[in-house]
Amino acid sequence: MKNFAVSPVFMLLGLLFCTCLMLSNLMAVKLFQFGPIALPAAVIIFPLSYIINDCISEIWGYRRARLIIWLGFAMNFLMVVVSQIALALPSAPFWDGAEHFHYVFGLAPRLAFASFTAFLAGSFMNAYVMSRMKVASRGRHFSARAILSTVLGEGVDSLIFFPLAFGGTMPPVAMLTMMLGQVTLKTLYEILILPVTVRVVEYVKRVEGADVYDEHISYNILRIREI
Repeated sequence: MKNFAVSPVFMLLGLLFCTCLMLSNLMAVKLFQFGPIALPAAVIIFPLSYIINDCISEIWGYRRARLIIWLGFAMNFLMVVVSQIALALPSAPFWDGAEHFHYVFGLAPRLAFASFTAFLAGSFMNAYVMSRMKVASRGRHFSARAILSTVLGEGVDSLIFFPLAFGGTMPPVAMLTMMLGQVTLKTLYEILILPVTVRVVEYVKRVEGADVYDEHISYNILRIREI
């Protein structure tokens, strides 16, 4: 930790990662119709977090990705805590926005728990798959690694989030449809933006002079100090 130097590019990607996660929580309040299924508006921004996760894992390795994932978790947790404090403050008599404010920031404990748990599991799965596949392929086939890690990461995220958040409140078939819809849409999102991702990774590797292979490291998600 003492010798940990933060490059401007790494800092920028870390900030963007945290911003995407916080925006996702706020935008998840709105549902929109996409063909036959309803989806939260967060799907237009949340996939970016997986793309950034891929970039960080590919360039700086799993240990740096682990740091950013926990940082994103901490920032999301801080936002929820501060939001709850703001909700608890008495409203001014002349202010008529209390109901709307609560609708956006009044995240139910069950949804918050489901969101945080699913985020950690999905993000670490994504980073782990990227890391192991890079070592196994000796750095080849980045596109395949990025897509497969996203499918597995998003799959784990959805498998955890929906049952925890909505179990017992909707028919299993409807829940499964939403899960498959989210994973499919987010994966398509990554595929469409993949040419940009590849160029960004190549550019950053060249500028930073970094291309880490995670050999002989610990994948324990709690070893944050190992950077």
